[in-house]
Amino acid sequence: MSIKKSYDAIIVGGGHNGLTLGAYLSRAGMKTAIFEQRHEEGSAIFTSECTAPGFLHNLHGQFLEYMEWMPFYHDFELEKLGSRLIYPEAQAGICFSDGRAPIVLYDLNNFDKTHKSISTYSTKDADTFIAMREMAVDGEAAFCDYNYNPPIQPDDEDPDPFNTMNSAFMQIMDLPEHYVYGSSRSLIDSLFESPEMRALLYRMSVEWSCPLEMQGMGAVAIMALFYLSLNWRLGVGGTHSLAHAMVLAGVKEGMEFYENSDVAKILIENNKAVGIRLVDGTEFRANKLVASNADLQQTLLGLVGEEHLSPTWVQRTKDFKLGPSSVLASTGLALNEAPYYKSAQHNEDINKTFYTVVGFDTPEDVLEYCRDAECGRIPRIPGAGIWVNSLWDPTYAPPGKHSLCGWFFFPKTSTQTPEQWEEVRRTYNHRFIEHVQRWSPNLNWDNIIDSYFYTPLDQTNEMRMPEGDFMNGCMRPDQMNHMRPFREASNYETEIEGLYLCGPYMHPSGGMNAAPGYNAYKVIAEKFGFEKFWETNERGY
Repeated sequence: MSIKKSYDAIIVGGGHNGLTLGAYLSRAGMKTAIFEQRHEEGSAIFTSECTAPGFLHNLHGQFLEYMEWMPFYHDFELEKLGSRLIYPEAQAGICFSDGRAPIVLYDLNNFDKTHKSISTYSTKDADTFIAMREMAVDGEAAFCDYNYNPPIQPDDEDPDPFNTMNSAFMQIMDLPEHYVYGSSRSLIDSLFESPEMRALLYRMSVEWSCPLEMQGMGAVAIMALFYLSLNWRLGVGGTHSLAHAMVLAGVKEGMEFYENSDVAKILIENNKAVGIRLVDGTEFRANKLVASNADLQQTLLGLVGEEHLSPTWVQRTKDFKLGPSSVLASTGLALNEAPYYKSAQHNEDINKTFYTVVGFDTPEDVLEYCRDAECGRIPRIPGAGIWVNSLWDPTYAPPGKHSLCGWFFFPKTSTQTPEQWEEVRRTYNHRFIEHVQRWSPNLNWDNIIDSYFYTPLDQTNEMRMPEGDFMNGCMRPDQMNHMRPFREASNYETEIEGLYLCGPYMHPSGGMNAAPGYNAYKVIAEKFGFEKFWETNERGY
């Protein structure tokens, strides 16, 4: 097969990390192309009319919590390319089936409202949360340095930089170091006394990929609960507008795109990555590098092949663990009217909260729900974290109507057969609606125009997320920082010359942060002598 075309750099996979790396490489002068298996780039950053015409649902990527920090967003002026954001005032909350007062956490401009709401149950909890969130604001520079730089590697002076970093975050938050070694649940229980606050934070922890009971996750819990909380933006017109803007940024820099282009092999010659071969046999040459945004095992064991890897790399890749700490299912509902919660009798803001925890009355409920998913069971308590984006952006639904989506923490794809997942798709929305009517009586089938349920199997098949894991590798102490995905591969380079890794299985992990792609660019820029703009810009990273 003859070579169809040559590029300086070829990127496998058009998720947001691949788009990030490609745009920076193009801006640095490399002729770059992205090859995407699906019909469009963006992967989980997509919006679907999966229920009824005119109802938009962000079935996966929803909360744009990194936008004020993300280098790509600002360096390529994505707002001018169509990515506009809304910052809802009421950011997160929990309501209760008996109609007692909700807890509502407001944006960073309304700490007084947050304090008042939490104080309904505990002034101590309110004082603690506000103090922690204020310290997180003061520590944002350290948070950004952690996320938007390659991981610090061990050396003689610091043989364990991960725990050094964790300890530093505890100092920033004025917490004892032993919290580093505990679980998210133990941290929440130590800091907060009211069951209502614990239930909300339990669910928020899981939503941001921090398992409740895994030891050694204390610092991750701090980041999820206090750095990312109250920082969530909504993409106007659907989250897909962010993906489209990222593509346009690449187009402006001269990057080329190949959709519906399934890569079968990364071509290796003399231990160097030299191009790719598509499923149809077409080959493209890479004169300088190939980078992969595809998942780790697909990249190394599938596209590269064990015959090109050392036994150590083969074993490390096979050992890399997926799910369930970052496996979600989603519901989509087209509604005549937005949910009205019993708890709104005390604070109507719960009816217009960006992220609402519904279906749980106690922290024990959330704990049982999480243990089910961790053990491979479909959760018996069909509670969810939901959002009704049409409350802030009317383009999400036809006039006078509303669009609801929600996340369920679920077991990974391989725990069920395709037939079992089809049964879940057919029945779980019904279980959810029957359950949550105790919290919101108008969230019933008379109010629902149409519904859709998106399983982890769908995420595996459509968004190419192995096991439905949006991190492409679970968050656990032995798979983080300089051990993500494993020690030998943690600097975005591989043992094959010219082959780089930039997917969410790399440091710092997934979520719409674009950090793995940005950090991979930094490593490549060092190797090729590109300008280190991050050393001189005002941002500092």
